[in-house]
Amino acid sequence: MNPRVLIVEDQAHIAVRMCDLLQDALPNAQAAIAGSLQQARALLARDAWTLALVDLGLPDGSGLDLITHIRQQHAGISVVVITVHDDDEHLFAALAAGAQGYLLKEQTDDMLVLQLRLWSQGQPPLSPRMATRILEHFRREAAPVSSAAAAVSLTPRESEVLRCIGRGLRVHETALLLGVADSTVMSFVKSIYSKLNISSRAEAALEAARRGLTTP
Repeated sequence: MNPRVLIVEDQAHIAVRMCDLLQDALPNAQAAIAGSLQQARALLARDAWTLALVDLGLPDGSGLDLITHIRQQHAGISVVVITVHDDDEHLFAALAAGAQGYLLKEQTDDMLVLQLRLWSQGQPPLSPRMATRILEHFRREAAPVSSAAAAVSLTPRESEVLRCIGRGLRVHETALLLGVADSTVMSFVKSIYSKLNISSRAEAALEAARRGLTTP
């Protein structure tokens, strides 16, 4: 296996670290680095890739947008997030966008090498803490929420706002996209949460994915 890996990371020392870890995990891998969304899209359009390691915080936007772009335009590429964010909101937004793995930068080099080797064996690379979060979330919340929320109808505008939440957009970003005030978006968010009986953006992102709002 000779995977071609695109590392999307704007901090040079972390990008170099990931290159070194790739050589340990996948000795035959060929890697390139993109420090922004723009650079990543250019490399994606120019060459064929096997795996993309994507940071969520980039200088010209969110890595979530790149994950969605890869899912829509380059479906054969595996996407694994590598980030400092260890909360449910970022985790489930990334998975809803199409990520197939979620790793934390704080992990030891040995653990990250192990996770990358798991990817090469067809297993989803997940930091243990994030795997636990997924299990706990579905055990506590996902099953009852999905059954109750499935029958709930949202207005077209509420669906648009839920779609934005599923893409990982914040209130102000959603307001700019929809051409409304921040307070208007907040009102829609409150209504959505009330109708779906949810209380977090992570749950909202999951519901957006269930309703097909995160797909093109």
